This record gives sequence, structure tokens and C-alpha cells, in this order.
Amino acid sequence: MDPAAPKPKENMGEPLPRVDARLKVTGQAHYPADLPTANLAYGALATSSIAKGRVTKLHLDDARAVPGLLDIVTYGDMDKVEKPKFGNAGATSIGPLHDRTIFHDGQIIALAVAETFEAAEEAAQLIRADYEEEKPSASFDSPGTKTIPAAGKSPLFKEDVKAGDFDAAYAAAAVRIDARYSTPTQHHNPIELFSTTAFWQGDQLIVHEPSQNVTGWKAELARELKIDPANVRIVSPFIGGAFGSKGPMTPRTAIVAVAAKRLGRPVRCVTSRMQAFGTQTYRAETRHRIRIGAGEDGRITAFAHEGWEVTSRPDPYVVGGTSATGRMYDYGSVLTHVSLVQADRNTPGYMRSPPETPYVYALENAMDEMAVALGMDPVEFRRINEPKAEPIGKKPFSSRSLIQCYEQAANAFGWAKRDPKVGAMRDGDWLIGMGCATAIYPTAVAPCAARVRLTSDGDVRVQCGSHEIGTGVRTQMASQRLGVSIDKVTVEMGDSSLPPAPVSGGSISTASVCSAVLKACDAIRAKLSAGATAEGGPLAGSHNEELDLDGGKLAARGGASAKIEDVFKAMQIGAIEEYAEFAPKGATPEAVKKLYAGQSEFHGGDQDEDSVKYAFGAEFVEVRINSYTREIRVPRNVGAFAAGRIMNTRTARSQLMGGMIWGIGQALHEATEVDRRYARYVNRDLQDYLVPVNADIRDLQVILVPEVDHAVNPAGVKGLGELGNVGTAAAVASAVYHATGKRIRDLPIRIDQLIA
Repeated sequence: MDPAAPKPKENMGEPLPRVDARLKVTGQAHYPADLPTANLAYGALATSSIAKGRVTKLHLDDARAVPGLLDIVTYGDMDKVEKPKFGNAGATSIGPLHDRTIFHDGQIIALAVAETFEAAEEAAQLIRADYEEEKPSASFDSPGTKTIPAAGKSPLFKEDVKAGDFDAAYAAAAVRIDARYSTPTQHHNPIELFSTTAFWQGDQLIVHEPSQNVTGWKAELARELKIDPANVRIVSPFIGGAFGSKGPMTPRTAIVAVAAKRLGRPVRCVTSRMQAFGTQTYRAETRHRIRIGAGEDGRITAFAHEGWEVTSRPDPYVVGGTSATGRMYDYGSVLTHVSLVQADRNTPGYMRSPPETPYVYALENAMDEMAVALGMDPVEFRRINEPKAEPIGKKPFSSRSLIQCYEQAANAFGWAKRDPKVGAMRDGDWLIGMGCATAIYPTAVAPCAARVRLTSDGDVRVQCGSHEIGTGVRTQMASQRLGVSIDKVTVEMGDSSLPPAPVSGGSISTASVCSAVLKACDAIRAKLSAGATAEGGPLAGSHNEELDLDGGKLAARGGASAKIEDVFKAMQIGAIEEYAEFAPKGATPEAVKKLYAGQSEFHGGDQDEDSVKYAFGAEFVEVRINSYTREIRVPRNVGAFAAGRIMNTRTARSQLMGGMIWGIGQALHEATEVDRRYARYVNRDLQDYLVPVNADIRDLQVILVPEVDHAVNPAGVKGLGELGNVGTAAAVASAVYHATGKRIRDLPIRIDQLIA
């Protein structure tokens, strides 16, 4: 690191408000579908009414008779376009209009385009299809599904981790449990609907669409349309809810782009909430079997975690959370295996903390069961199984503050007042239960580029093709590093014409972008220092490494100082602009090249040779269950989290709070109901797809545990956007058991499960 760089004053950033907060709450922020566009045509999707089979004929006459209809894009119109590619930038390999095979219910069969939104919707609804229908396989246990090993099917899940001789250790264990758990299909329901607005300017294609990955989409869309990536621009300045749903591009984007090309005018397609269930990704349904063996002293000697996940026929999407659960505690021996169950469903995808949320739910439930079997306090059980190194490769953790999280959260929650006896705590008609669980998320980082410009009057502009999805921290890194006030910094993001960035997902965005911004800022500092200390400069004779930049001034240790504007005058320039590329430790030059090709290469987590890198948290929950009606309430939730350097304590707290609320929803509300006869989603709206509301959330406390980790990345940031919701559901399940004695292993936990 540049010796002239400032030393961090603390590891907790200022709780500054989001710079775009006023725009968002006043409605002045323009989301992609809000963009005023001249001569705009409107598109509406027609989707399949079966889940498996083939389209034999489309009836379009009624649709073409709708006044104002301009075009219908359907089979044959996409023949010159490459099929989508499943992967980091693409949600699925299913090209819905490339052949007439139907892989899932709600698959796109046409796009109707008209002068008005209403006309497009009417035309789309009048499109009828004849099918050769086959009986679909909906989910687990459905006839016709195919089960395959998951290892090696995804670059993010290379193998089933294992260590030692599990069978022997489990057989010899004094205390054993063998339990099965499940989590349901869950769908994204962001307030901002999914949309695509495409228009051409000669050979240039411009797409406004909510995206977490404009750099990757640019490359993928160019590949599909067989055009130069330089002729594609993806713009997404604001995103109204994403959490993975807007990470990979869907086939809709290319279809709308083709329609805009055919018509020679802009086309906008806003997907209805109901259609989003079949045209976007979702959280895969999972099943788990966990076996734990331990000695009478509570020390675990054997741990096995088997997982099964539903995916589509064409795409081997892997959740694969055993990489994290297999490294959570000091197990002694470890055995894991993950299987994919291929069914006639659309391809799953990323949903906030994709692997950890379902897999840690099963693990932490099992840890609570084991603590009960041992007659041991659940916190103490976790404490005595705290590892000195992870059990698979015996690598140390770069930092691990889990016990500190448990101590601070337990103290704030009042865990010591908990009566361990099941059903012993009451308040009138209400049974009281208390539970806890661990949260974990791998700390990763990816190559990233950024451009920073500092002017003589102290204004700073930061440019990066990343996205602002709730973190709100980019301004602070530049402000701190260049010693200027936050109001002097502007940030340009969410545009593929800017320096390339990795996908804003996997909790890598803040660390990756801030590391690139830091590098660019340090290059600016070095030039300023050189100019200030050069002959004729305002600080001539001082040493570069002794200069500090703060408050718009360069200050030497001897007390002399110079305003930035005077340094610029001496250098006879009006601004310094630096373009920086950040590559994580261990990344090859090819990794940076991949960045420009739209590919995000993650480094960190459990993949590094020297150490494993995770953020940790501990969550405590109180539930109250009516002894007569079995109504479930969550009046208190306390979470303590350690995630390295916290750039902004206000936005970090908000991220963690939102995650904990989502975790309550996962525990008690959220599930996509599947009609197993037709492999069709039933509750495809916000009336029937249940999520928490204000009345469900009471006293919720977030504790930020200070942690310094210089090994994770230059910024020292671990990332926490996906950490907060990992442990909540398991803590709720544990509290429900403590209150009632009923062990609910299948999410969501509802009244009917407690009545029997």
C-alpha cells in the first residue's frame, strides 16, 4: 500500500445518509421503466399454459385484430439470434422462442407489441396455442424426475467437501441425531417489476433494464444478437429490489431488442407480477438430512450434511451450501453430498444468500436439536465447538468473531433469563420461546475497475459500472481517501459504458468497488504529493510519504500545509484523473481480462490457499405462541454481526435489519405453492404470496461488532448484504420448539403445524 495513504481512524464508518435517499422517497429517481421515451411502443408477453410438451400451432388472428397492434414476435423470429447461455450473466439456457419445446409453465411463447400498453396486453391475452402436452414432473417425489450429483456442475460448487472417517466417528459417538429438514420454493417479489426498454440508434443498441450486472449483460446480449459488444449499452441507474433476481439476464431482453429493431422504434415490456413467477429465477426448493455425533462432553466428532435441490431439466443450477455448513464448527469428521433433482420447472437462481439461507437453516436446527439431546445450553454448545481452523483443509480463518457476536447479542437479548425447560416460560395465554442461531457468509471479492477524477476546487467524481443496490458507500471511500467532504463527491454507476465491474451480488460489491476506488485515489494522492514537494511546489523540501491529505489540504509533519488548489496551480493542471484496475490476491491477469468480457471471477471464501474468509453473526429470537389459537408472533429479534470494516454504519445497519426481517418472513410466511398435478405456481401475487408487514415486526436490534481483517482485501471490507437473513429462520424454529416442544423442521412454520 502507498506509504502516503492515510491510516484508518477507525473501523466503523460514519452513519451518513444515502446520497440518493431524497430522490427515492420523493419519487424523483427514474427507474428503467420510468424513463421518458419518445415514440415508445409497448410489449406484453404471452406465456404457456402447460409445463411440459410442445407448441404445435399458434393462433394469432384475434391478436392481430386488436386496434393499435404493431407486431408479434414469436417462433421463427429469433432464428438469427443465439440461444441464451446459462451462467453468471445468463439466467437460463432455455431459448423460449428458439424451438417449440415447453420446459416449464409460464414459458414465453410470444411478445405482442402495440401503440398502447392496454392494446399490447389485450393482444397477448388473445394469443392461443395448441400443444402436444406431456405429464410434467413438479418437484421432489414426482414421477419422472431425475436425480444427479451436483458436484462439478457449477464453477461455484466444485466438489462435496469431506474430512476424516465420518462413518466410524458417527458409529462411535455417545450421542447422535439423524434429522431431515426442508425449505420451500420462494419467489422474488420486488416492488419494481421486471422490465426491458430497448431502442436502436443506428447500429447502437441501448437497453434500460433493472440489472445487477450491466457489464455481464452487455457481453451476453452482444453474444446473443451477434453484434460487437461496443455497440451495446446497458443502463440501470436505480434498482427497486433485486437480491439476485436481477443478476442474470433473462431471454426477454433479446426478444424486446429484436422487436425494437424490427419496428425501428423503442419498445418497452414490463412483466406482470404473475408472469414474473415463470419468467424470472427463484429460490430452489431444498431437502436436507443432517447427522451429528458427539461425545458426552458435547464436542462434535462427526457431521454429515446431504442436500437435494430442485432445478430445471436444461440447467444444472446448484445451491450447494455444504461448502459453508461443512466448515462452520469443529466437527472432527465431515461428510457432505448434494444432489440435483431435475423437474419440469423454470431454472432457479440467486436469492439473497443463495446457498447459506436453506443450508444453514438445516444445520442450525440440527445444532439446536443436538444441544437438547446433550442437555446443554445452545450457546455453550456452539462455544465448545468453536474451531481453531476450518475442518476440511485445516486452514485458519482470516478472522472469526463469532463468539464475540454471541456474547454481545446474548447480553443485549437477555439470554441468561431464559428458562431452558420446554414450555416453562409464559405470559398469560402466551407461551414464550427463545432461540438462537449462527449466521455465516463467505467473504469474496472480484476484479473491478474504477475511474476517479479530482479537480482543483476539490470536487471528486467516481465512475464505475457497478450498482447501488442498498449499500450507499461508494462516496465514502473516495471522501476518506482524498480528504474531501462527502458533499464534494459524485458517483456515476449502473451503466455499461463506465469502467467494468463484477456482478453486484454475493456481497462482493462494496469490497470490490471500494478496492478499485481506493487504488485510483491512492494514485491521485501520489501525484498530488509529487507535485506539492517538487521544486517550485508549495511543500518543496517535504517528503512525499510524510504528507497527509485531509480537509482539502496537504499537510506535512512539520506543520506546513498547502491547499489542493495551490498544488494544482503549481502543477499547472486543473484536474487529476486516474483509472485503476483492482485484482484480488491470487487472481491471474486472465481474471482481469475476463472482467472486460463480462465475467465475474470470485476470490475468497473457502477458495484461497492461505485462509478461509467469512463474515459471521449470531441471532437471538423471542417468539410468543398463543396457547389456544397457536398464533405465532416475534416480538424481539437481536442480531450481532462482524463483517470487517464497516464503511457506513447507517446503511450497514439497514441492510442487516432488512435481512433479519426477511428471515422472519422465511420462517413464518414465505412459500411458493406448487400445484403438483400441473407443475404450476398457484400463489402468483402479493395477496397470496405472504411476506411480513409492519405489524409482524416489533423490537429488532442490530449490533455491529468491530472487526479488523487486513487479509480479505485492501479495503478490509467483508460484505454483509446477504449475512443478516441467514440465521433468523433457524432461530425462530428453535424458539418455537422451546415454547411448545414441537420441532418444526419444514419451512414455513404455520399455525396448522402447531395445532396437531
